[in-house]
Amino acid sequence: GHLEMDYDFNVSESEEGTIQSIINTSRAFEKLVRQDEEKIEQLKQEDAKTVEELARPWDKQARFDDVRKRYDELSAELRSSGENPLDELEKRRETEKAMVAESEKILDEISEYIIGAGGKRLRPLLALLAARAAGAPAGGDHVLGAIVIEFIHTATLLHDDVVDGSGQRRGRSTANAVFGNAASVLVGDFLYSRAFQMMVRLGNPRIMSIMADATNVIAEGEVLQLMNAGDPDTTEAQYLDVIYRKTARLFEAGAQIAAVIAGASAEIERALAAYGRHLGNAFQLVDDSLDYLGDPQTRGKNVGDDLAEGKPTLPVIHALKHGSETQRTLLRHAISGGGLEDLHEVIVAIETSGGLEYTARIAQGEADQALAALEPLPESVHKTALQQLAAFAVKRSF
Repeated sequence: GHLEMDYDFNVSESEEGTIQSIINTSRAFEKLVRQDEEKIEQLKQEDAKTVEELARPWDKQARFDDVRKRYDELSAELRSSGENPLDELEKRRETEKAMVAESEKILDEISEYIIGAGGKRLRPLLALLAARAAGAPAGGDHVLGAIVIEFIHTATLLHDDVVDGSGQRRGRSTANAVFGNAASVLVGDFLYSRAFQMMVRLGNPRIMSIMADATNVIAEGEVLQLMNAGDPDTTEAQYLDVIYRKTARLFEAGAQIAAVIAGASAEIERALAAYGRHLGNAFQLVDDSLDYLGDPQTRGKNVGDDLAEGKPTLPVIHALKHGSETQRTLLRHAISGGGLEDLHEVIVAIETSGGLEYTARIAQGEADQALAALEPLPESVHKTALQQLAAFAVKRSF
């Protein structure tokens, strides 16, 4: 089950208007933290031995019972020391006052629906941990930065699901399936604009510049992915460019603005940006592998969703290069036509050609680079948690 948490804090009047939101986050952020707390707290493992263990080559059969035990141990230590980064996020929830009137009920409904769907919340957690690892004090503006990152990510999910025609995410119907495409697109736009309003309140032009560039790159990634859909001749280089733009760029931006907010040196800022970039790449590579081997109940998405949409991800691209002639013909047909008619045969082709193992090796290499990027940061419990986050990215099954 999920952990129940109680919070007791005071918010000054100057903080009261800091965060604008489309949701009543007295409920929504409480759901955000409570529903995902167990997963997120698993990422805060201070034991260096565990980092070494989790960094071993990724095994698709791996499960997380042992990892969860260790993460719980660190969670207890973090709480006892008063250094739980997620508490900072929760302490701002009272300042998230609903700005949407009763006449704008659909905005509130869709937003609560999305927050209630849960998720790993890795992006805001990354921003929180990166800022603290860079020297930010507890409860600073980096909390607002983390919320900005999550709002932008949520907006992209709303738009993605409409473009992809997705019907399920995080184990439940997508917002567009429930409320319609038009409402989902408009709420996504609203979240984007609200995120930039919140950025303005941070009062730092560099943050605005970083996030403006990041959102532009993300949009370019969406266009490139759309262009690659149904194209079995998509190269590995093209695929890697897409996942950087669509996924890793926001991880990179979240870590970078965390360093800026913390007032870190240029060296630390570069290190955290590199960490976020490689972490995001590793995360997406594993995500694309799970599309062919993940448990739908655990992952919250159906096996073969990428194939159904004609997306040529790395497991398929590798199989197209190294499979038999019969397998290559099958895979080209599957990507060109989309659909799931040949899903079983496609999975067999990917497995026998080493597509999953190859993707896992590339993901592990990205995780290793993320860990190496943290070298300039001083030792701290937050740096250790970032190391655990990199290990989790390639070890997860959801």
